Amino acid sequence: MVYALLDSPLGPLTAVSDGRALRALWMDGQRYAGQPEGQPVAAGADPVLRDLADWLRAYFAGGRPEAFSWPLAPEGTPFRRQVWALLGEIPYGATTTYAALAARLGSSPRAVGGAVGRNPISILIPCHRVVGSGGALTGYAGGLARKQFLLELERRAV
Repeated sequence: MVYALLDSPLGPLTAVSDGRALRALWMDGQRYAGQPEGQPVAAGADPVLRDLADWLRAYFAGGRPEAFSWPLAPEGTPFRRQVWALLGEIPYGATTTYAALAARLGSSPRAVGGAVGRNPISILIPCHRVVGSGGALTGYAGGLARKQFLLELERRAV
């Protein structure tokens, strides 16, 4: 396991790779962020982190980069992994609600919100695309200003 600190318009991002898959991507100060495991490296020293850095540069430049080329391997309970899989289905530049996700899973919005908030791979597993009923910006572990920034960035690129 290795990790790197990446610069972004949102502040520093910590990315964790096992050499085959991206394990985590946290924003500085993100609620529920874990501690990086393994050795710190320059992003270019690991193929997953190098491709992630390239993908993030294109994304933050306002482009719509192709899907990230490496597998994502977030650790979590089966329910959380189900929620995170649904997050990956939300189209670029679009949003859905906690209630809509809960209905698809036969669960409660509160349970879905708990899983969304503990997403260990921010941005690539787009938890920022989940809003409250009526479109209110609620519940983002990275902070509401960052959520708004990401949603606006994506809407400009659509």
